[in-house]
Amino acid sequence: MSSGEGKVVCVTGASGFIASWLVKLLLQHGYTVKASVRNPNDLKKTKHLVELDGAKERLHLFKADLMEEACFDSAINGCHGVFHVASPVFQLSNDPQAEIIEPAVKGTLNVLRSCVKAPSVKKVIITSSMAAVLINGKPLNPNVVVDETWFSDPVLCENMKIWYAASKARAEKAGWEFAKENGIELITIHPGVTLGPLLQPIMNDSVSLIMNLTNGAETFPNRVYSYHDVRDVAKAHIQAFESRSASGRYLLSGYIAHISDLLKILQQLYPSLTIPQRCENDEPLMEEYQVSDLRAKSLGISQSIPLEMSLRDTVESLKEKGLLSI
Repeated sequence: MSSGEGKVVCVTGASGFIASWLVKLLLQHGYTVKASVRNPNDLKKTKHLVELDGAKERLHLFKADLMEEACFDSAINGCHGVFHVASPVFQLSNDPQAEIIEPAVKGTLNVLRSCVKAPSVKKVIITSSMAAVLINGKPLNPNVVVDETWFSDPVLCENMKIWYAASKARAEKAGWEFAKENGIELITIHPGVTLGPLLQPIMNDSVSLIMNLTNGAETFPNRVYSYHDVRDVAKAHIQAFESRSASGRYLLSGYIAHISDLLKILQQLYPSLTIPQRCENDEPLMEEYQVSDLRAKSLGISQSIPLEMSLRDTVESLKEKGLLSI
């Protein structure tokens, strides 16, 4: 018997990059999935979901909007677990408070309020980010080990105009406070830059971060990221849901590298790509740091897909969808 047979779960923002893979794996595990999307009738956004194996029998689409209170009620009603993946992921905005921060915070609280109304819900998994962990004024260098006790400072993020990090930090904080007050069993998963093949027809933010640098960019950012394969990230969500001992926050350590090193790997895989050779500033290259994988390993969560494979699968997927021509 599959691990999810007879179990019903909800996935919010189901047409997105990580959420689409989560839906795919949940269906493979035998779960019935109630998936929320902004417009169930927009085939451009939902076709890849309804064509998944098992979707005809066990996938149900629901209309929901992060800013609309009670709109998740019907999607969450009767579910054993909820995966809240939906959140604005763009970095630039004319009105970041209204377009990025508010939807992230209000959306999280709206989902959790619907969970309180559904006595069947046993566990809620929120897709957070390393962006909600790393930006707190502490220096990052090879001797530093980042762990689950680290929290980004939302005020610092806002002062630095890192709106996505501010939104994830505020949404996580609001989620923990609400969960504590209302007795919800909450878990947060924190991936970094997520790569890998796309199920959805459009390029998502984390993949475009890398691909925009192969498109005639003159400089690369002076940044170190942790990189993950979307299939590992989706699997980690399911492991956290299925593990009885899971609780609290889980950082996914991934492959930690300067973005210039990632671009070099891409160049080796695809010599015809034009990769920028200069850094965006004259400062020394940002140093790598360590991320503790002890908590994640305790659930059996690990990075099983090599970075080179992840990058190759990303590029091949973009080529197949006509989003990249090399």
